[in-house]
Amino acid sequence: MNNRLTTSWGAPVGDNQNSQTAGQRGPTLIQDVHLLEKLAHFNRERVPERVVHAKGAGAHGYFEVTNSEIANYTKADFLSEAGKRTPLFARFSTVAGEVGSADTVRDPRGFAVKFYTDEGNYDLVGNNTPVFFIRDAIKFPDFIHTQKRDPQTHLKNPTAVWDFWSLSPESLHQVTILMSDRGIPATLRHMHGFGSHTFKWVNKQGEAVWVKYHFKTDQGVKNLDVELAAKLAGENPDYHTEDLFNAIEQGDYPSWTLYVQMMPLEDANTYKWDPFDVTKVWSQKDYPLIEVGKMVLNQNPENYFAEVEQATFSPGTFVPGIEASPDKMLQGRLFAYADAHRYRVGVNHNALPINSPKCPVHNYQRDGQMRFDGNGGKSVYYEPNSFGGPKEVPEANMTPFEVTGQAGTHNYNHDDHYTQAGDLYRLMSEEERARLVANIVGAMKPVKSEEIKLRQISHFYKADLEYGTRIAEGLGLSVPQEA
Repeated sequence: MNNRLTTSWGAPVGDNQNSQTAGQRGPTLIQDVHLLEKLAHFNRERVPERVVHAKGAGAHGYFEVTNSEIANYTKADFLSEAGKRTPLFARFSTVAGEVGSADTVRDPRGFAVKFYTDEGNYDLVGNNTPVFFIRDAIKFPDFIHTQKRDPQTHLKNPTAVWDFWSLSPESLHQVTILMSDRGIPATLRHMHGFGSHTFKWVNKQGEAVWVKYHFKTDQGVKNLDVELAAKLAGENPDYHTEDLFNAIEQGDYPSWTLYVQMMPLEDANTYKWDPFDVTKVWSQKDYPLIEVGKMVLNQNPENYFAEVEQATFSPGTFVPGIEASPDKMLQGRLFAYADAHRYRVGVNHNALPINSPKCPVHNYQRDGQMRFDGNGGKSVYYEPNSFGGPKEVPEANMTPFEVTGQAGTHNYNHDDHYTQAGDLYRLMSEEERARLVANIVGAMKPVKSEEIKLRQISHFYKADLEYGTRIAEGLGLSVPQEA
């Protein structure tokens, strides 16, 4: 029978309702291996949740190229011709909350896409914002600590949040976005996505350009009113997860159009902003958006744990034609993400069905916890070898780029953290500004230290005089003289 109940090792289970005991009243017998297996497995059903992006929703779909000219700039096979379709899996998430947290909180949203290309998987792991709070990965653990729970009270700590931000002025641009209407998307379908970092594209001739990715939602951008978001957080904390599932289930497939900005390599040395600073954007007047293709999500997961929870993404999962940039935040993520998956899911996480490439995989990696794919069989297990094992593909090497200077701990040499945040504020309507100020004032009121509040107000003031003044007034404080 195909539907018979079995143990994990395939043996049939005779009774799944009653454990083996010494008589009707007697103690349970340790020889009831089905009971032991069932309880032991249950104890381990919750893998460690992600440190960040723990709460998420996902779906399968495809990416279709719409611009044949893109092949002139990258040799990535899945972008080689208009009309080419590549299967993918996308995961959307909040950043700071735990697995059981509410979907409609004010938080950036993770926007991760795994393309199952003919040359291996390509992961584009970004957010729904074009910038981030920090620009060097060495600060990331400290930043996330401020977003998590206080070790004494086990409560969220607004003082820690604003203390860190006030002492990290590079965060101002992202803080302005987070506290704006865009801080709470109406649904996962109604938000943009960004690669955020700068990446390098290389074509078949070895010519390279710097690129930034922009996924523009075809549903239009919609955001939630603060009061409605709070109401939904209490009444339906899985609102975004439910909305995405239901939309796909009903055939209302969400889609995004992918664009890139391209920058000639030499411009990186002269552009008014450091193009590798993830707290800054490139002006679209200087580097216009170029259409690449369309992402469509048209299939819900069959099993949340197997697909959404066990999906692992790393910005270092590249394919030929796409490479890293010197972005310091990206450089740290190249290690940290894959390392987190090795800890959380296991060293063989890429062999799980949701993460497994659709193309053949040949390497000399062996063993490790939960190796379930045959472990390479009896084939040769080292390299170099004389027995016909898989060999290197020289053309897949990264393209060289020049590095200069002395090894050391270097800061970015651009420290204008105010112009772009101020420009964003001035782009907003008066109604949007009023909501932004109200959101910030409400978030800062619980901060216990007046010094921290004044320090942060000075940053808003430097971005825009009105911006800082309105927040100071809302908090009943004076703008610091040094602002």
